[in-house]
Amino acid sequence: MRVERNPRLIENKSFAIIERLLPDLKLPRSEKEILKRVIHATTELDYAKDLVFGPRAVKAGIAAIKNGRDIICDVSMVEAGINKKSLSQFGAKVICSINDKDVVREAGQLGIAKAIVAMRKSSRLMNGAIIVVGNAPTALFEICDLVKKGRVKPALIIGVPVGFVGAVESKKYLTSINIPHITNRSKRGGSSVAAAITNAMLKLAERRVADKKQSY
Repeated sequence: MRVERNPRLIENKSFAIIERLLPDLKLPRSEKEILKRVIHATTELDYAKDLVFGPRAVKAGIAAIKNGRDIICDVSMVEAGINKKSLSQFGAKVICSINDKDVVREAGQLGIAKAIVAMRKSSRLMNGAIIVVGNAPTALFEICDLVKKGRVKPALIIGVPVGFVGAVESKKYLTSINIPHITNRSKRGGSSVAAAITNAMLKLAERRVADKKQSY
């Protein structure tokens, strides 16, 4: 049996299969690219009905990346999945504070989730940044509270925490506030989905820059 070993060809073949399986999908091209990467990462076609793009979400995210804005994420698994080489081309970095000693200490003293304290610590860096939550609904609740109170104004929130407790509710909260966002409706999600959305945004930003260079 011949097995394909070229990673680029494997990815291209996977995307072609996804296209065939979703022939009637009517989305803007950029949103479709993001969706395909999520399905590629999860093999779950139901994300075609589950993923939610808020107004201006993709445009805001691409602009933030091109302007060198940092990406702040909730957990180390999301941080690990983001393509840092691609992000570094724009002069930006990934920030994840959940395992910082002061965060761990304060969370223990207050008796609250580390993700909440980590978001509070990173709040001074959030204006104009991209926030990515893939694991902790508590982090998404905290960010939404900060936005609603006018304390922070990120360029984009990618909020796809997974879980039976609080995940769906945190996503509903996100869709209720006036901020560009990408989320999903169900309890599904997770670090791989969050990273897939972020990396798709990076790909789109790279393409926009390359297209602009070719136009000169």
